[in-house]
Amino acid sequence: MDVDTWPSFFNLSSPLEVQETIQIPNNGSAPLLVDVQVFVSNVFNVDILRYTVSSMLLLRLSWLDTRLAWNASAHPRRVRTLPWDSLWTPELTIQEALRVDWQDQSPQAQVYQDGHVELYLDLTTETNCDFELLHFPRDQSDCTLSFYALSNTVMELEFQAHVVNQIVSVKREYVVRDLKTQVPTQQLVPCFQVTLRLQNTALKAVIALLVPGEALLLADLCGGLLPLQATERIAYKVTLLLGYLVFHSSLVQALPGSSSCNPLLIYYFTVLLLLLFISTMETVLLAGLLARDHLRAKSSPSPVLRREQQDHEAIGPNPEEATRGVTGSQRSWAEAADHTFFLLYVAGVVCSQFIFIGLWMWATCKSDPAPGEATPHGWQLRL
Repeated sequence: MDVDTWPSFFNLSSPLEVQETIQIPNNGSAPLLVDVQVFVSNVFNVDILRYTVSSMLLLRLSWLDTRLAWNASAHPRRVRTLPWDSLWTPELTIQEALRVDWQDQSPQAQVYQDGHVELYLDLTTETNCDFELLHFPRDQSDCTLSFYALSNTVMELEFQAHVVNQIVSVKREYVVRDLKTQVPTQQLVPCFQVTLRLQNTALKAVIALLVPGEALLLADLCGGLLPLQATERIAYKVTLLLGYLVFHSSLVQALPGSSSCNPLLIYYFTVLLLLLFISTMETVLLAGLLARDHLRAKSSPSPVLRREQQDHEAIGPNPEEATRGVTGSQRSWAEAADHTFFLLYVAGVVCSQFIFIGLWMWATCKSDPAPGEATPHGWQLRL
């Protein structure tokens, strides 16, 4: 077969013809329709501290370019493979991408007899994702990948997108629960979006965060059952408080922060810190006041105590009753105050748990819109 009988595009003999073929195909008054299939093969390295997610994608793009068609009777070959840079292809840009690695730097395009073109692009990308972490570690977020063809206009090009889930491994902390695509309207340049719904499995975070916090709170409640006169109670409370301070500092580093809609756990563990601090301060204050009154009573007993001591001496020596008479008045008010505080503290802890559960079940938070979403260019145009 004479190679000169092939279409001039496959000969690549004329630079003018090659340049004309690289231009976007003319579809008359309608924009060129590019069908896009997005195969999601893996989603990994979900980093909530950096608000990033990495994914592996395969794009299958197909469109009709009648300039590349040839006569099937004269040339029976059904398909030919050409370098992607020798014909027109959409130049795609991912808006949320921080890094894009193309697996094949020089992909090959398949051209069929009728002029249909198919191009496969395999890429690994790291993109920004606005995680909704209010209910962390039971959070669920939608991560969007917006593909733009910046070198064309909506009058020239139109996308028709589909997505296929090819993820086979779910051994991840975050799993993909849903995939969907959409073609936004009222755009200046052609665009299609792929949305990945990620859900946290939460087991690791529950074991590492919730269990230690609840255990420390329960230990603090048990510490309130120790006698106020016991010197071990102050040491016990202070040790718990210091241990929780270390836990709280590591917790703050493990959870992300944002301008709005911070995780409820940040507020919850801060409330627990305040409860432990109040409980420790109550023990220290009452124990200190009780010790001061006891020393004052020993150094200068009051007339009432002197009269009681004289009465006891007149009746007869009874060491237990004498000791009870001397220290009973100082301990009674402290023990009563400590018992009252313990009951109020238990009630406050129980109420805080129910309030947190209620907020966890029904609280919602809508993140503040970005400046560019509120107005076209981040500021309000005034005439």
